[in-house]
Amino acid sequence: MRFGERLCALAFAALVCIPIAPAADEEDDDIIMLEEIMVTARKREQRSFEVPLSVSTLRGEKADTLRSSGLDIRYLSNRTPSLQMESSFGRVFPRFYIRGLGNTDFDLNASQPVSVLYDGVVLENALLKGFPAFDLDRIEVLRGPQGTLFGRNTPAGAVKFESARPTQEFEGYGRFSYGRHSTSNFEAAVSGALIPSVLSTRISLLDQRRDDWIDNAHTDEDNALGRHRDFAGRIQLLWTPSPELKTWVKFHLRDLDGTARLFRANTLVQGQGDLVDDFARDRISHDGRNEQTLNSQGLAAEVRYNMGNFQLVSLTGLERLTMFARGDIDGGYGAVFSPPSGPGEIPFSSETASGIPKLHQFSQEVRLVSIAPYRLAYQFGLYFFREFVEMEDFNYNTLAGGTDDGKVRQEQEVTARAAFAAMTYQWNKDLELGAGLRLSNDSKDYTAWRDTSPAVTEAGPIGPIHQNPQGTVWSGDLSLRYRVSPSAQTYLRTARGFRAPSIQGRLLFGNEVTVADTETILSFEGGTKLRLWEQRMHLNMAAFHYFMQDQQLTAVGGEANFNRLVNAGSTIGRGVEAELTLAPITAIEVKAGLSYNHTRIDDPHLAVQGCGAPCTMLDPPGSVDGTYSINGNSLPQAPGWIADAALRYALALPGGAHLIASTDWAYRSRVRFFLYESAEFGDDWLLEGGLRLACLLPFADMEVAIVGRNILNDTSPTGGIDFNNLTSYVNETRFWGMEVVRRF
Repeated sequence: MRFGERLCALAFAALVCIPIAPAADEEDDDIIMLEEIMVTARKREQRSFEVPLSVSTLRGEKADTLRSSGLDIRYLSNRTPSLQMESSFGRVFPRFYIRGLGNTDFDLNASQPVSVLYDGVVLENALLKGFPAFDLDRIEVLRGPQGTLFGRNTPAGAVKFESARPTQEFEGYGRFSYGRHSTSNFEAAVSGALIPSVLSTRISLLDQRRDDWIDNAHTDEDNALGRHRDFAGRIQLLWTPSPELKTWVKFHLRDLDGTARLFRANTLVQGQGDLVDDFARDRISHDGRNEQTLNSQGLAAEVRYNMGNFQLVSLTGLERLTMFARGDIDGGYGAVFSPPSGPGEIPFSSETASGIPKLHQFSQEVRLVSIAPYRLAYQFGLYFFREFVEMEDFNYNTLAGGTDDGKVRQEQEVTARAAFAAMTYQWNKDLELGAGLRLSNDSKDYTAWRDTSPAVTEAGPIGPIHQNPQGTVWSGDLSLRYRVSPSAQTYLRTARGFRAPSIQGRLLFGNEVTVADTETILSFEGGTKLRLWEQRMHLNMAAFHYFMQDQQLTAVGGEANFNRLVNAGSTIGRGVEAELTLAPITAIEVKAGLSYNHTRIDDPHLAVQGCGAPCTMLDPPGSVDGTYSINGNSLPQAPGWIADAALRYALALPGGAHLIASTDWAYRSRVRFFLYESAEFGDDWLLEGGLRLACLLPFADMEVAIVGRNILNDTSPTGGIDFNNLTSYVNETRFWGMEVVRRF
């Protein structure tokens, strides 16, 4: 008997070593019409149906269709229940919100309560989270605190991207599309054996391009802005020298050059918040420069070694990144004291840039996982994370030709350590109990300097300013899953999560570094998962209620381009989620999702600055002049309703060809952009639809399609700048194009 087996017998005896019946009858598998997707929401492969958690998956044709216009990772926004996304940085720095919880902070070291993992490796910095999604096996959206297995910075949930892995069989595909604004997207992958049964590889490439298509009315330059060139690649090796050992290695990179986020001055109607009547996507009036570059590389390695009834897993991740982005923040030209100026009133010019000269991230996880089919399944693990990042912020004097007018430097080193354990016990074939616990220690070593200040502030150099917040926190979860029948599961789950302390040091226009203490969340969730009508209908439903203490909030703007971190006394959230997949006949498939989220800040003493722009404040005044109470407000970028629906119809044609028509729609209700409530800085609703008409040619394994995204050309503001004028930025424009796919 091996050491692991002997330890199992001594420690768990009969409790562990009693085999259990399978969760579903074998005969049920013969009539499955809808695929039951395997997920790794609990760091082991399981059917999504059997996971006591609100989890969504996107894969295959639906995921490919959603990103057919070349949109960055924000194509996921509102495409599953309770998931909202936006960005004030364009194609980089996506901000995720799950169940209303997110972070509107735009500083380069901002932390988010939604964790993003690519092939199991956490991508901590928001710029890393924007790595393109391509050649994927699936995307998993885990809602609710994930404090046991995924740990730090997951009080809202986690989004997991899983790459398609190397295969021994030779296979691959190529995908090319071309459409509006000279937008081209090329994606390809090839996979196969280098040494039969021992070593395989997979190479994946993505190249996305768009020409300038937005005119600059101020300079009378046609097609001056809007371009991007975004390239990403991935090489994987899978080495399986024996049945006991499996080693996987991945190298990936990204290189982006293009237009940063375009801010548009005075595009919101004062007192209403609607876009002005003469708003035009293809026209802007800027007098500042706009540019954005990003370069990143990463390496991941996973080793799995079977030791009898156990598996030892090691996962290592390395990430490097550099970035620079510069933009015209006031969204217009000139200033009221330096005419001509416009559009509308520009109180003062604002042109800034942010960059990361160096970002290094290292993570290491080791787990011991049970793999035998016993009543007790468990895993124990240790986790280590370290990140070092250098950041720079610049201000420019636009009225003097864009000369340097201020510089701030920041450095931050983050160290996190954790130990965790998770177990599930199968009481009988119908009842499963689960529990997990994680102990985490986080520390940040932060320093900031202001080398030069903008002339308008008359402040001068400052620093170094040091901050070193740290803390030790426990998180975990308890769950109960009951199989009512082979086609019906119900579950209860309670979970505790946390987010480590955050630091904000935007010193160009302020003199203080603010720190937000650790936030914690306690969540209660119940759900039911049904597989009905001989597996032609999948229905998942969940209801939740959470209580958050010391939530970290970002008070953006005010009368200066400055951020402040604050802690809210408590925040309350509740809601429901539902997902439906239906295949009434072989030719038709319907997918739909719906969620309702209610959030409320509960802190009668918390007040923030109002906007510096001429907006209409709706909150009551705070105790300090110029501040407004946000007690009772919902969270920013937290829509009450999110709904999505997709319909696919396949028609057989002569000769074995098929015509496939599909349409998809996503809706979100009103969002506010900031912590305070104003008449202007928000959007009532957004509705985006897509269309795809494809012909499958079996003799060539080829697919030719017409694709359309945002086909109704919904034009909605998705964020704003509140310290200067009624500035906004909007969602992606309508896209039409042709696509060709070749598989082999």
